[in-house]
Amino acid sequence: MLSFDSAFGYVGLVAIEHLIVCLYFSFRVGGARKKWKIGYPTMYARPGDGKCTTKKDADLFNCVQRAHQNLLENTPTFLTLLFLAAIKYPLYTAIGGQVYVASRFFYALGYCTGDPEKRHRGSFGYIGLIAMLGMAIHSCYSIITA
Repeated sequence: MLSFDSAFGYVGLVAIEHLIVCLYFSFRVGGARKKWKIGYPTMYARPGDGKCTTKKDADLFNCVQRAHQNLLENTPTFLTLLFLAAIKYPLYTAIGGQVYVASRFFYALGYCTGDPEKRHRGSFGYIGLIAMLGMAIHSCYSIITA
């Protein structure tokens, strides 16, 4: 029978928090689409698309879009490491996951300013991600050698 340490509940909360961050930035993309009249399936705007009359408008829309897209692109890696690491280290994994989710929020907020360099505000998330990678490797190794 499968059983979980009570600390695994924190891991679940981190996963839910990540979902909330993803939803928040999806709403930001929806708002940007509405503001600049960028319809689907257009992924990235160019000057002249919708109400993007300047390169600056198009770049701002594209930064909001990219911030969310990057978040989604990294979600499978994050969730895989989160749950594999939590097999053996649920509390430490929740802490590492929390660091990563917070960093993704700051990454996306910085990117949404229209200055792509401000996305680096979220660089600290690699601390949590690398920690989860190490714990995931050790969790899998422990299962194999048990």
